[in-house]
Amino acid sequence: MQTYFQHFSTSITEIELPKKFTFPFYYEPHPLCEIAVKEVQDYLETQTDFEHNFGLHPSKKGLIVGKMFGVLVVRNQQNEVGYITAVSGKLAETNIHKKFVPPVFDMLTKGSYFSQEEAILNEINSTLENLENNSTYLELISQLKSENKEAAIDIHEKKEALKIAKKKRNIRRIKSQSILKLEEYAAFEEALSKESLEAKYFFNNVNRFWEHTLNAFKEKLSVFTNQIDLLKKERKTKSAALQQYLFEQYQFLNSVKETKNLTEIFAKTTEQNPPAGSGECAAPKLLQYAFLHDLKPIAMAEFWWGQSPNTEIRKHKQYYPACQGKCKPILSHMLANIEMDTNPMLQNPAIGKELEIIFEDEDVIVVHKPAEFLSVPGIHIQDSVYTRIKNQIKDISGPLIVHRLDMSTSGLLVLAKNKKTHKNLQSQFIHKTIYKRYTALLDGILKEKSGTIKLPLRVDLNDRPRQLVCFEHGKPAETKWEVVEQKNKTTKVYFYPISGRTHQLRVHASHILGLNTPIIGDDLYGKKANRLHLHADTLAFTHPTTKEKMHFQIATNF
Repeated sequence: MQTYFQHFSTSITEIELPKKFTFPFYYEPHPLCEIAVKEVQDYLETQTDFEHNFGLHPSKKGLIVGKMFGVLVVRNQQNEVGYITAVSGKLAETNIHKKFVPPVFDMLTKGSYFSQEEAILNEINSTLENLENNSTYLELISQLKSENKEAAIDIHEKKEALKIAKKKRNIRRIKSQSILKLEEYAAFEEALSKESLEAKYFFNNVNRFWEHTLNAFKEKLSVFTNQIDLLKKERKTKSAALQQYLFEQYQFLNSVKETKNLTEIFAKTTEQNPPAGSGECAAPKLLQYAFLHDLKPIAMAEFWWGQSPNTEIRKHKQYYPACQGKCKPILSHMLANIEMDTNPMLQNPAIGKELEIIFEDEDVIVVHKPAEFLSVPGIHIQDSVYTRIKNQIKDISGPLIVHRLDMSTSGLLVLAKNKKTHKNLQSQFIHKTIYKRYTALLDGILKEKSGTIKLPLRVDLNDRPRQLVCFEHGKPAETKWEVVEQKNKTTKVYFYPISGRTHQLRVHASHILGLNTPIIGDDLYGKKANRLHLHADTLAFTHPTTKEKMHFQIATNF
């Protein structure tokens, strides 16, 4: 039987074991995990067990697909400390590997119910594709479209002619009333009514003609559309049934051997239905293997291996937490009985920090927000710029918050003390007449000296609050930048955001299609440090009441 437990090649006798298991959604890797990761990465650099193009070597052929890998430090039944490792999703078109633990459920097993049903679905898709690309079908669609257009034009013209004829009859009717005798007018009125009936009859015949003509094309098309509709209905039914089957096959254990499938796990979430790929990430694979084989989990870490993708931000060899959308519900079940590190999101990072008021009058407040300080109350933490100012200043009648800074970003914020001021400042932001400048320290040297980044952004639905670059559904986001200083393998830049999307500067700095150089201390899109080196240093706007040009600047301390 294949065992995936691995002894450390490096001596670990001097390393103290963690007292609690890793909080999987925000962590710094334990030294044992770092050693395990180094050994896995050495293996990936030199292995010959599989062929996969991670995009790290130009000579490699095939589609470039970077991968998330994970390590789980465990204690076995012989009281030995070692580790197991896993990869997210399939690797080299298979789920079974010498080094990495197997999936919770192997969809790729030959001859399985899943593979048989998938083959049927593929056959349905192939039949559909052939039908939808049939030359006769396409020609009929084209002809029907052309006939519909001609019918619409003809009916419209005839309808307009009917209206014109009616107007002319009314004019003739009015003129005749004054010149014809009573008996003559009655006969004239009868003739007009007959003329009207004939016109309507003719118009109805035109409609019937086109209805008959178009129905003839529709009948010919129905030979194809009926088949297509039936196949699509069959595909939908089979696909839903197969999806449900999969959800039930993914059975997840926890430390006390309780089992829940994907349907049960996600039933209590807001989405209710598991996202695509649920259960295929490295973390649940590792824990499943550990619980199945009575290995005690000690610490865990995940890292990216390969070229950065064009959507989410992933850097080669960099550590990342488990995702919120797919993994959090699963891991909440799997780790339910294991004592974990404290969730840092429940701790108020603003304790002991002062909020400095730079300027205040009857309408406006300008504050200097420290790093790791919320602009508005969060789900778990109420302490924020909003709550402190509300408690501190009593004569506020307006919404107060006009714009925000990320919790980790320091710098200048303007607040409105009344509704009129809020509306005016909001208008200035909307019309981009407010001047904002940020200073950032980047983890690397930029080759260019200035430029503009245009990368549309949207939230990562599977890993909030992270943002993705998405050219299909993302909102436009534009940032101008210029280099200020370069030293010690870092670059200080000024950012001038044209738009104000969530995490815009952080993503534009880190993304492979942006500067590809993360801001130092960016724990979402780079590497954690003592702080996020991003500071809103300059803010200028027109005072809503006095119309005076207001300009504020707070220098950075990095």
